[in-house]
Amino acid sequence: MKTRPHQAALALTPIARATAIALATLGLPAHAQTVVTTERIEVVGTTPLAGVGVPRLHLPANVQSLDAQRMEDAESLHVADQMLRQVPAVTVNEIQGNPFQMDLNYRGFTASPLLGTAQGLSIYVDGVRVNEPFGDTVNWDLIPNSAIAGIDLVPGSNPVFGLNTLGGALAMRTKSGFSHPGGKLEVSGGSFGRSNTEIEYGGNDGTLGAYIAGDWFREDGWRNFSPSDVKQMFGKLSFRNRDGEADLSLTRARSRLVGNGVVPQSMLAREREAIFTHPDETRNSLTQLALNGKLWLGDAQSLSGSVYHRRTRTGTLNGDMNDAYEDDPTQPSGAHNRTRSTQRGTGAALQWNLTTARHQLAVGGSWDYAQVRFVQTQALGDLDSSRGIVNLAGEQEENRLSGATRTTSFFVTDTWSITPALHLTGSARYNMSRVTTRDELNLAPPNLDGDHKYHKLNPALGLSWQLNPALNAYAGFSQGSRVPSPIELGCADPANPCSLPNSMAADPYLKQVVARTLEAGLRGKLAGDMRWNAGAFRTVNSDDILFVGTSTSAGYFTNFGKTLRQGLEFSLDGRLRRVDWYASYTWLQASFRSQACILAENNSTRGTAPECTGGGQDDEILVRKGDRLPGLPEHGVKLGLAWRATDQLRLGADLQAFSSQLLRGNENNSHRPGTYTDAGGTTRTFDGPGKVGGYAVLNVNAEMGLGAGWQAFARINNLFDRRYASGGALAENPFVGGSFQANSDHWRRESFVAPGAPRAAWVGVRYSFGGR
Repeated sequence: MKTRPHQAALALTPIARATAIALATLGLPAHAQTVVTTERIEVVGTTPLAGVGVPRLHLPANVQSLDAQRMEDAESLHVADQMLRQVPAVTVNEIQGNPFQMDLNYRGFTASPLLGTAQGLSIYVDGVRVNEPFGDTVNWDLIPNSAIAGIDLVPGSNPVFGLNTLGGALAMRTKSGFSHPGGKLEVSGGSFGRSNTEIEYGGNDGTLGAYIAGDWFREDGWRNFSPSDVKQMFGKLSFRNRDGEADLSLTRARSRLVGNGVVPQSMLAREREAIFTHPDETRNSLTQLALNGKLWLGDAQSLSGSVYHRRTRTGTLNGDMNDAYEDDPTQPSGAHNRTRSTQRGTGAALQWNLTTARHQLAVGGSWDYAQVRFVQTQALGDLDSSRGIVNLAGEQEENRLSGATRTTSFFVTDTWSITPALHLTGSARYNMSRVTTRDELNLAPPNLDGDHKYHKLNPALGLSWQLNPALNAYAGFSQGSRVPSPIELGCADPANPCSLPNSMAADPYLKQVVARTLEAGLRGKLAGDMRWNAGAFRTVNSDDILFVGTSTSAGYFTNFGKTLRQGLEFSLDGRLRRVDWYASYTWLQASFRSQACILAENNSTRGTAPECTGGGQDDEILVRKGDRLPGLPEHGVKLGLAWRATDQLRLGADLQAFSSQLLRGNENNSHRPGTYTDAGGTTRTFDGPGKVGGYAVLNVNAEMGLGAGWQAFARINNLFDRRYASGGALAENPFVGGSFQANSDHWRRESFVAPGAPRAAWVGVRYSFGGR
């Protein structure tokens, strides 16, 4: 049988965190035989596909990883929640008010399920990109939580991970019958009427393997009119032999999510569970089939490939104010805005891998094609006392759009070991994209028809230097890009703001976003089992695509010169006897680097800047170089520990603390409550600050072994019942005093916030069998 000394590295799934522990036995006489245990080496991948595995310390970036055990201990609902609790530089905005619809921010870049959010992170599951084609959004509810074996976060604008990798790439690998044999059944319940059931089983006969997992989550929600239901199923068939391996997986998920969004501070002060208007419902459905495989070409070479087809259907129903009512009180006061979208994606990738003593090389290409069909309707009605919509008229179709995106890419990456202590990594990717849209409602120009082409070569270069066994230094440069999505190209005219999720008009051309990142740092080990990292990063975006809000439910996309995200990261983790612990601090400066006028009609400085009133307009503000980006705290601290009190009892706690952040609509950082007069002589009153305060949240958890495979566990979130908000926006409130004001002169401009959930507790039992 041929030997393959590099097979373990080659067999790793994308960006997988693996632990390679080798026991070497010296060729000595039996009586003198000595066992030498080598140092644990963490190996990560360098491309989305399974292929070349590179020791983490050889890479010029601070890659962060979570394994299945850490995720199970945290008892989080989904990937974004896991990252919030345990990974430095990660924050969230719960703008939608649903636990499955949070915005995940990493170093100031966002992955969000909400159209209108500037996306800047690429998300992969088993090498398949799961950013939806219509707006690069990410649906956390469609990622099979129980089936995730590991999560890796690759920082920077790494071009190998393709489009949308502006601030980082998040890659997940799933379990298989080979990696996770045995079964598990878990049931939990508690606050908010929440129940959660998870079941999984895997096994193999040495050549063939199978794995299946299912999740069912239900809750009434802690805010009014906020129930949710999520069902996920994942199955995988696997094949392994000495010549290669293959995995065929099926993902199926359905969800009904109600997220009632931000709420005026005045309303929140009267009732913690208050909502603004309802309903705000999203229904998602996903079917995905993916085939991944590797073929060994020899001891040093292999081929990796993948093929996938993915179909996502989304329907939304939003109860909103009728924007026309303010100017024409004879109009109905409310509206049901509905959307229906179907997105189909197909793609393939092929990669050649070479592993030698001095090179870890991968060369490949990928092709992705996606089709989108979108319909939007509106039905006018009246707001009732619960702020729902009644007396609905017939639906009127407002938009019907089809579109397609095509991307062909070629890439190369190599980690060259110049010396055993010095490693140079170079990468490049060339992307060619085409985005087309076709207006199916208005066939004659001007309409939404469009055909836009983009291409870009993105490079990366970095160096890692092992200064001594306990100290490593790294530094690198990377460049990534993202092309505008159909929703952004269709909603880019400030004269025609779009309703969210969107309503579109024939709009200006948008440029692709280009991000350039510099990163450097030191990392190493201290006495005992302590690891540390201290790093600095700086990313400049050119032609950043921002969503500028004009009301609580409307706005437009625009290119905005340059924006900057830079900061410092410090982390420390280790084990002290029976206690595992971690601590991290992040400083983030996220700011505009260009000057521009943008719409912000609920900002107290509207219509006061000479640069923004020359045409007689009174609803714009001046954003200057150095103004902070909203929604991103400057300081973040995370602490966590897990104490193994006995062999059967584990007690844990985690704390997240963040400084204040600016509200959306306060991009010039100058909004203040009070009465102000603009350049045209109009006087207006504004309530509420332009930011939300800092906060700290402590969560505790426990797990006890009951014997015979049984465990009991419990979790309490927000132990001290802290009242806080994770984000918000400046908007107009027509429900002064809690009831609708028919006269719009009585409406108040104030701060709307995304309130955090109150203290909540859940308990559950888990049964593991057959190999666990």
